[in-house]
Amino acid sequence: PLIHDGLAILQCDLSRDSFIAAFKLEDGDKVWSTPRDEIPSWSSPVIWRNSLRTEIVTNASQYARSYDPKTGAELWRLAKKSEATIPAPVCGKDVVYISSGNRPIQPIFAIKPGASGDISLKEKEDKSAHVLWSTLRGGPYMPTPILYGDYFYTCSNSGVLACYEASTGKEIYKKRTGSGSYTASPVAADGRIYLSRGHGAIVHFA
Repeated sequence: PLIHDGLAILQCDLSRDSFIAAFKLEDGDKVWSTPRDEIPSWSSPVIWRNSLRTEIVTNASQYARSYDPKTGAELWRLAKKSEATIPAPVCGKDVVYISSGNRPIQPIFAIKPGASGDISLKEKEDKSAHVLWSTLRGGPYMPTPILYGDYFYTCSNSGVLACYEASTGKEIYKKRTGSGSYTASPVAADGRIYLSRGHGAIVHFA
């Protein structure tokens, strides 16, 4: 659940009758509920406080969407082309980053504030008035990416760490971190990125 402004917000993407809803923390009363034409997904919603407004951003198998946290009204949606969506949206520097990595399409989108309606990119487009940059390769399947300093980092399930310039999407480097399975999301502190392997080892990079 997402806790925001006295509300518990739940993104419930099911085989049918999917929805997002907000409930009062004090007594559990429903404040609003909005239907979603979605199939099952595993991402958590996030609050995006940008320079224009506050939004709830969701990542799911058919669309990434934004909602008004006060009313549940949909603000914008973006088609993503990758099912079995798991990573949560990542917010920072007035941009929200959406990713997913179920092959063959592994998209990453960087979205600017102020979008409305359907902002899905057309065929062969990699940016638009509302999409700062995008790529259809490199999105992670399970670990949520991380924004640290001026860079956006992703980690694949097989342990490939990729670094992108957050403002342009330019790939800075890509390196294998070692053998094993990586499903936990990376964290960062003191100029380092920390990754946890499935068998318990921690690896870090400056």
